[in-house]
Amino acid sequence: MKKKKTGYLLRTWKFLKKLALYLFISHLFYLVVLKWIDPPVTITQLASLLNGNGLHRNYVGWYQIPASAKLAVIASEDQLFADHNGFDWKSIEKAISYNKKKPNRVRGASTISQQVAKNVFLWQGRSWLRKALEMYFTFMIELVWGKKRILEMYLNIAEMGKGVFGIEAAAEHNFKKQPLNFRGRRRL
Repeated sequence: MKKKKTGYLLRTWKFLKKLALYLFISHLFYLVVLKWIDPPVTITQLASLLNGNGLHRNYVGWYQIPASAKLAVIASEDQLFADHNGFDWKSIEKAISYNKKKPNRVRGASTISQQVAKNVFLWQGRSWLRKALEMYFTFMIELVWGKKRILEMYLNIAEMGKGVFGIEAAAEHNFKKQPLNFRGRRRL
C-alpha cells in the first residue's frame, strides 16, 4: 500500500514539474511576442465584457500617439518613469508608512510599469500572490520590452472609463473625436 501511494505521489510530482515548466516557457514566449504584437485580450478587458460593461478599444502604435499624451500620462501617473527600473521604492516606502497610520485609506505606489504588468498578465484585486506576480512581470517587461513599449502598451490597455480601454477609444467615447494620426493604424 505504501509503495502505491509513493508511486502516485512521484507521478503527481513529475506531472506538476512538467506543468510548471510548460507554463513558464509559454508565458516567456507570450511575453516576448507581446514586445511586437498587441495582446488579443487582457483579463481586465475580458472581465469588463463579462460584467456587462462592454469592451471598446482601439490599439494604436507608438507613432500614432501624440507626444503630449505620452507626457501627460507620465506627469500624472509616474514622474520617475524614465529613471526607475519598474519600481519607485521611495513611493512604496511612503505608501507603506501611510497605510500603517491610516489602514482604512489605502494608498498605492504603482508605477506605469507595474500597472501594465497587472493589466496585461494578471487580474484586478488585492492579494499578496497577485502583488508578487506583478513584481515578477514588472521586472520581466522592463527587461524585455523597454520603456517605449511599456508606455505604448499602457496607453492602449489602461481602462479610461467603464469598458473603455486605451487612449484612442477614450477619445472616441468621451469626446467623439479621433485625435490620432491614422497612418498605419490598427483597429480592433
